Amino acid sequence: MIHQPVLLKEILEIFNPKPNENFIDATLGEGSASIEILKRTKPKGKILGIEFDPILIEEAKKNFEKFKLNERVILVNDNFANLEKIVKKNRFFEFKGILFDLGISRWHLEKSNRGFSFQRDEILDLRINPKVQKLKGFEILNLWSEKEIEKVLREFGEIKKAEKIAKEIVKARKIKPIISTFDLLKVLEKFSKILKRKRQKIHFATRVFMALRIAVNEELENLKKGLEEAFKISKPKGKIVVISFHSLEDRIVKNFFKKLKQEKLAKVLTKKPIVPSQEEIKKNPSSRSAKLRAIEKI
Repeated sequence: MIHQPVLLKEILEIFNPKPNENFIDATLGEGSASIEILKRTKPKGKILGIEFDPILIEEAKKNFEKFKLNERVILVNDNFANLEKIVKKNRFFEFKGILFDLGISRWHLEKSNRGFSFQRDEILDLRINPKVQKLKGFEILNLWSEKEIEKVLREFGEIKKAEKIAKEIVKARKIKPIISTFDLLKVLEKFSKILKRKRQKIHFATRVFMALRIAVNEELENLKKGLEEAFKISKPKGKIVVISFHSLEDRIVKNFFKKLKQEKLAKVLTKKPIVPSQEEIKKNPSSRSAKLRAIEKI
């Protein structure tokens, strides 16, 4: 069973895929969004699918084979920050739209064993691609200075009392290295009231884990680069759809789209971000923070 992507109906409405049209899925995951697009672009429509995780791209490959769609997919194990290079290398110049579904997938939380979920006792690795990335999550906690840890928590987790938590991490690691998800949870427990935001249903540790993950994978820098390259390679009338899951990502997308609109280079297709319906949130609670924004190149 492939997990259905968030806001799928809205993605398909904006792209409106037609027979023989090509698209780029810059965050392929298990391939679920691409499968739905390919169903609508037969007989010859193609997808250039980019996935940074080397194991997850193999999962996607199996899913395309299952639906007999593998001949219409070009799979690339790389980071979408290298979009222009990927497109040139695969000579994939004719396409109608590019999809970015940001963040990590359910597969990462449930099956990767890399410490993305604080509900499992795993090593705090947090790398999307362990083959090419060197920095691990637990190295930040055990080797970086208090000031550097504070900066990560404040900038990438938007945590107000970041200095107190950083101080406690440094204190705790002197007694015992913080290696696993549960080691970190133990340190964070005394800050549960500080970390818990009013009216938010998320677990108190969510923002700390997110901040570490963003730092390890350089997610915000890659997003800025990926968006710039996506716009550069798009043709007039080409659409870019981005789904973000936290305010830092959404701010980057919103500001980038706003700038393009001001420069009269693109038309914003979503005056306000599109969010999931209550029905979708009920089926998939992790979709609650999703925001979809889209533009069309002029």
